[in-house]
Amino acid sequence: MGFGNMQKMMKQVQKMQKEMARVQEELGELTVEASSGGGVVKVVANCQQELQEVHIDPAAADPDDPTLLEDLVLTAVNEALKSAREKAAEEMEKVTGGLKIPGVF
Repeated sequence: MGFGNMQKMMKQVQKMQKEMARVQEELGELTVEASSGGGVVKVVANCQQELQEVHIDPAAADPDDPTLLEDLVLTAVNEALKSAREKAAEEMEKVTGGLKIPGVF
């Protein structure tokens, strides 16, 4: 591989790194929503897998069965985080062209 090709490749790598950093920042603004229990628990997370909002219908709180509400919250949170991971991977794939880069989604 000649020096010119190496320089060209390095520029492409730098461009991809900048684009990935931009997308990573944008992922903090993209949100996904999940719910459980027919909507009694709703969770919003950004695509950096940070919870933004949790909404619980007060009627879902049963003092005789707190585990039901706990399960509903866990289900909604896990679904939101799964959706966030999938959306983030989809956005990064647009930058990498499907190239699997270790440590990047």
